[in-house]
Amino acid sequence: MATRRARSMLSRRQTQSRALLFAIGVITPAGILVVNAAAFVMHNLAQFRLAIAACALISSLVLNGLTASWLLRLARRKGLPLYLAHPDWAVILATVLVLATSAGAAIFTFIGMRDPGRLPDGLAVLTAFLALFVPLALTYASRLLTGQPDASPFDPPTN
Repeated sequence: MATRRARSMLSRRQTQSRALLFAIGVITPAGILVVNAAAFVMHNLAQFRLAIAACALISSLVLNGLTASWLLRLARRKGLPLYLAHPDWAVILATVLVLATSAGAAIFTFIGMRDPGRLPDGLAVLTAFLALFVPLALTYASRLLTGQPDASPFDPPTN
């Protein structure tokens, strides 16, 4: 029995050692690829600027759209009087807000990427931070207020 346990521990140590060696072996080449890709983008920033802004637009549309959808479903399920009185207007307002904030994220990202010598640009960093933080914070805060902090973003809110 003792030898089986010793073999199990040795096997676990060997597995952990191999995993560590594998991670060390993979991290360096992956890091080299990332650094070279970043250098390529920096060298060709003028050509990548529009693509980066388009990615910011798509990302913001997705995050803000999911947040707006969550909040609209929550308002419907909780029976908020203002929402129940004007559900179409709530959807229109949410759509306009999502489109406006997403367009703003794309525009400010595009402006922030105008000069490779000024990177990291404060405007681009602030825009990226807000585009990520605001939808996640709104979703999390609404879940805390409704007592559902562990709910999946794809599940409808419960009463």
